[in-house]
Amino acid sequence: MENRTGLEDSSEESALNVIYIVLDDLGYSALGCYGSEIETPHIDSLARNGLRYNNFTVTPLCSPTRACLLTGRNCHSVGVGIVTEIDWGPEFPNKRGRISDSAATLAEMLKLHGIATYMVGKWHLVPGHETSSSGPFENWPLSKGFQRYYGFLLGMTDQFAPDLVYDNHRACKPYHSRYHLSEDLLNKSIEFLTDHISITPDRPFFLYLAFGAQHEPHQVPKEFIDKYEEVYDKGWDQIREERFQRQKELGVIPPNTELVGHNPGIKGWDELTTKEKELFIKFQQTYAGFLTHTDQQVGRLLEFLQSKNKLDNTIIVLLSDNGGSQEGGWNGSINDTAYLNGIEESVNSMFEKIDEIGGPKVSSNYPKGWAQVCNTPFKFYKQDTFYGGTHVPLIIHCPQNIRDPGSVRSQFYHAIDITPTILDLLNIEAPKEYEGVKQMPLHGVSMKDTFTEPYAPSKRKVQYFEMLGHRAIWQDGWVAVTYHEQGVPFAEDNWELYNTNEDFSQKYNLAKVYPWKVKELQGLWWEEAVKYGVLPLNDNPFRKGYEGLQEGRTLFTFYPNMAHLPTPAAPNLTLSSYSITIPIYRTDKTNEGVLIAHGGHSSGYTIYIKDNYLFYEYYYVDTVYTIQSSTPVPVGYSIIQFDFIRKLILQGTGILSINQQSVGSVFMTKTFPFFVSVEGLDVGRDRLTPVSTNYPVPEFPFSGQIEKVVIEVHEDEFSTLFNRIKEDPISININGTIRFL
Repeated sequence: MENRTGLEDSSEESALNVIYIVLDDLGYSALGCYGSEIETPHIDSLARNGLRYNNFTVTPLCSPTRACLLTGRNCHSVGVGIVTEIDWGPEFPNKRGRISDSAATLAEMLKLHGIATYMVGKWHLVPGHETSSSGPFENWPLSKGFQRYYGFLLGMTDQFAPDLVYDNHRACKPYHSRYHLSEDLLNKSIEFLTDHISITPDRPFFLYLAFGAQHEPHQVPKEFIDKYEEVYDKGWDQIREERFQRQKELGVIPPNTELVGHNPGIKGWDELTTKEKELFIKFQQTYAGFLTHTDQQVGRLLEFLQSKNKLDNTIIVLLSDNGGSQEGGWNGSINDTAYLNGIEESVNSMFEKIDEIGGPKVSSNYPKGWAQVCNTPFKFYKQDTFYGGTHVPLIIHCPQNIRDPGSVRSQFYHAIDITPTILDLLNIEAPKEYEGVKQMPLHGVSMKDTFTEPYAPSKRKVQYFEMLGHRAIWQDGWVAVTYHEQGVPFAEDNWELYNTNEDFSQKYNLAKVYPWKVKELQGLWWEEAVKYGVLPLNDNPFRKGYEGLQEGRTLFTFYPNMAHLPTPAAPNLTLSSYSITIPIYRTDKTNEGVLIAHGGHSSGYTIYIKDNYLFYEYYYVDTVYTIQSSTPVPVGYSIIQFDFIRKLILQGTGILSINQQSVGSVFMTKTFPFFVSVEGLDVGRDRLTPVSTNYPVPEFPFSGQIEKVVIEVHEDEFSTLFNRIKEDPISININGTIRFL
């Protein structure tokens, strides 16, 4: 049979379409069909018409799982041993922030066979310094096999005001009052597929749809939050117990499974104050509403496929990239910059904004107590190599091949096994060479036999795990695992042992009963680590890495009309003195607007003119430092300048000047040590969410002329300390304010 591209298909099965749906930070129990009270009817319908896997694992972090999923190889082998915002440099080939050219993605493989390839949503497989609109683009989706792309490049973005990329350029969100990213991603998916089906109906397609949900910020229209009013009043202990019982009834956990106790530090619900309960309930309502809203988008996709007679010949794989996230801390969070800088938000301060949780003005994330509920029946979370971080839902819909839809499969498999399964179903071999580059062999194995043989033995016999020094090894149901404390020598880590064939939830540590088994599995872990490039180990999440075009730069010149610049590609003004110089021209006194803004509703800094006066604002979690010029800004040409003189590491004096004359200053007792903002930098406007509440939105563009913006980072007495902190942050405590999760 010959397809529309003129390439010869090797089998009728190549006419099958493929869709990957990846949810983010979704724990094992979050879906209705895995025991949750959260309503996910459309995803549940996929489970009824397909298979649920209850022994499926991933890496415990976003980027590495995505690399495994798309390549069929282990994450360290392909250079993605951690999130890709930082390229760790040549001395860490396992953490280069991008997929190696020796590991073609599924999109690249399928494109060779004339299959159309589309991606929508979260990419998170490009170094942070390469995410600017000047590229380089070698690690963007279009260079990794996808022919059309719409989504966001980094690990997270605002659901109401996202940093969007269309193919290889930045795009503005559609302007309407009820915009939400998940809906936009579905609209674009349907647009891509409509174009495809209309023009080339006989050509198979691959769609990779990666939602921002359920990663923070948890943001969703209010009616979805209200849907869960009073549902969570009973608290996390009872909800977890109820999910556990439903899981047994549904058969997604073995009947002899026991529920693990609280993770260390988690309080019993009855121990919480009334205010804590009320706040924590709102966080979980928001998470639940967010997931139901996401399910609604999955339903729209299924309805579209059904209406175009494509559902029955489309393989759909739905999974999570890791377990429920601990990144909200003990109290939850409404400020993502605070979390990234190790700043714990108080219950009292968040309670003041309880009505804003889930909305466009805060970046919500639930507390660890609800994260453990999300991971029922397991212990620990995302980032950890216990099952709470690595054991996730997997649903596969493949009507042409599945014999008993609606059933549960219990074979152990891993994210690296999905792409080999797809290749097997399509009767396609992974190329030995791709674009002149020799390819490493696939590490995964096909799961296809489980579609028709419920009790087929798993072809996967061993799987290692590693994340920031946390390690684990699975072999035939035995799991050796260690929780690594930062700064502790790896050789001193305490390994635990579980027989998950009998103890599904990893409740009973057998290390003292079978010390020889622990040693055996430790040795196997090191063998796998050598085999798959896990070494060298490093446990520093804030390690200063290779910064590409930014490496060594202290002087940056930006011009008006520059596209939005993501934070990882923007000048880092933390822990240093610096100056910002902006020559401008005003034709009259009405010229006003933003000159520069880096940040958004959570944090950042901005310089702007309003009502004829010059303003500087620095937004630090719960404090805004403001300078208003003592004199008006002159009409005509003038030079605006802001200087920050660092004192006491996190403190310093900000001085605002017009034409080299000081017009105001402020002493800032607190500044951020690592990240000014999750949201990026704009010149001449504030594009996404506003740093300041003092200017009108959207954008407040400057109506005069900006010649350029010059940012200069100065060497000072703290520069050496800054580098020490980046290399070894665990050894340095800055004014007692930093915590590391």
